[in-house]
Amino acid sequence: MGEVDALPYIDQGYDSTGVREAAVAMVEEECRRYRPTKNYLEALPPLDNSSFETPAMAHEFERLQNRLPMETLSMKRYELPPPPPGKLSELNAWNDSISNSMAQLEHQSVRTINLELMLEYGCESWKAYLDILTYMQARSQARLQELQKEIQEVNWNRKSKQMQAGEKLRALEAQWVMLVSKNYEIEQVCAKLEEKIMAQKELMDKSDD
Repeated sequence: MGEVDALPYIDQGYDSTGVREAAVAMVEEECRRYRPTKNYLEALPPLDNSSFETPAMAHEFERLQNRLPMETLSMKRYELPPPPPGKLSELNAWNDSISNSMAQLEHQSVRTINLELMLEYGCESWKAYLDILTYMQARSQARLQELQKEIQEVNWNRKSKQMQAGEKLRALEAQWVMLVSKNYEIEQVCAKLEEKIMAQKELMDKSDD
């Protein structure tokens, strides 16, 4: 049978010796004939990146294309440098240093507050998050069981229909064999009758002579 008409639950012969080896040989032959190029997508139209590419992504793609190293993490915001040696006497330079110190002091203060809040509320927040995860897992597990049940029902219905179709096909095949055999027998009888008729006709022709 063809692929469209295949009935895998009742078809026989696919597990015979040599079928798997033949399929593997066909795959290996296809792999030998396939010659990958440097850019196997060059035959396809260019991709429109404007719909999803952000400026940061475009910058990163450009860096990768130019083979440039990744920018290192800047630690300048965590440093407290004094004014440059040439500006030690300038008021603005000292004001900039003081502003930087105050900004970093505020940043450390916010970090301390966040840590205190985490110590006070983090445990309950984490419990609530775990409850949500447990609920999501239970729903996913229930949905998985539903899908598995649906798949099992589909496979069972397919098998049942194929078994019924197999019984019908076998009955029709037996009927076809019987009819072919009867036709053959009828043809044989007809051939013998024709031979008898021809023989009697010859005898009659000889008796007339």
